[in-house]
Amino acid sequence: MNESQASAVVVAPSFQPALAKPTIVISDEWFLAQSPELEAEPTTKDDAAFWLWTSGSTGMPKAAVHRHRDWLCCCANYAYGVLGIGAGDVTFSSSKLFHAYGLGNGLMFPFYVGATTILYPGRPQAAAILATAREARPTLFFSVPTLYAAMLQETDGPLSYDLGSIRLAVSAAEPLPAEIFRRWKARFGVEILDGIGSTEMLHIYLSTRSGSVRPGSTGQAVPGYQIRIVDHAGQELPQGTVGDLLVRGASLTPGYWNRPDLTAQRIEDGWFHSGDKYSVDEDGYYWYAGRTDDMLRVSGQWVSPIEVESALAEHDAVLEAAVVAYKAPGGLYTSKAFVVLKNGSTGTADLVQELQAFVKQRITPYKYPRHIEFLAELPKSAAGKLLRYKLREWGETASVAP
Repeated sequence: MNESQASAVVVAPSFQPALAKPTIVISDEWFLAQSPELEAEPTTKDDAAFWLWTSGSTGMPKAAVHRHRDWLCCCANYAYGVLGIGAGDVTFSSSKLFHAYGLGNGLMFPFYVGATTILYPGRPQAAAILATAREARPTLFFSVPTLYAAMLQETDGPLSYDLGSIRLAVSAAEPLPAEIFRRWKARFGVEILDGIGSTEMLHIYLSTRSGSVRPGSTGQAVPGYQIRIVDHAGQELPQGTVGDLLVRGASLTPGYWNRPDLTAQRIEDGWFHSGDKYSVDEDGYYWYAGRTDDMLRVSGQWVSPIEVESALAEHDAVLEAAVVAYKAPGGLYTSKAFVVLKNGSTGTADLVQELQAFVKQRITPYKYPRHIEFLAELPKSAAGKLLRYKLREWGETASVAP
């Protein structure tokens, strides 16, 4: 409310908050009493149409202003160009409509082609999402890595879920570990197309393609978008070198509401500074290395937390993992992994040593996590994004396994 400078808030009765500013409560009876016809406002494609708030995973949420034409760009380039969406599709997204990812999947994409959408009002729990997919028979399914991992664990049990209606699954919000892709495809016969997008770009601008997925890669640029990998001075980097990812495309926000300095910092000559670290191989496939603020040094060398997390995820006992920098006694920084185990597994000192040895066998040995702590769950935003800053805070105070 303070950031938007709104004079009033419109809410449903169940969400009526205690606010100093006027609150307008809209009930079902109020809606039923209104006319079913509305006169269209005379707008242009470049007029501001709506604001979307960033998730706040890297700080206070910010309002990205978007124009009427921005969704048309995402629908044509990604929904049609990558997913091949058509009127006969049925979309189901575990992510809610307040998130850019969920808003596209659950509303704008099906509206664009006259398809059907399934909206699930409850909290996205694995069993409930699987049951809804089994009953509603979607053809396009959208979720996040955490939920894909949880659904795989759910289907390890005696309950069976027929997901044969799904022709493509999509993942975003966090990088999709290669092991989850392989297990999901083996179990359900469906590919998960990993992608990265942002509130500022409105939806996915980098994505894998059906039939050409390289597990662990985020794929290639979505039609209509340009990608650059640059160093701190803005110079192009050679293939295989990790650098800052910049993206340009027609769906880019003109700027943040009431944040001119931040707008100038993040958007330069039409290029959006994503804050993500990437490398690109000789075939044009992009590989995620982490957020700029998440990279850490071990033995004087840069380590991508994503690489370590992906190695940990391959272990049979691990459901998911997150790696952050940890300030050890003496002031030196090293790596620490927070690990969520699958049902039936117990976090012990022996398992810590087993996991460390497991990582050393799969990636360069010096990158293994020096400390491992077991958690019941990782802290996530409402959009499913990992809140690494909370793990860094916990790492300063929580007990450390051997």
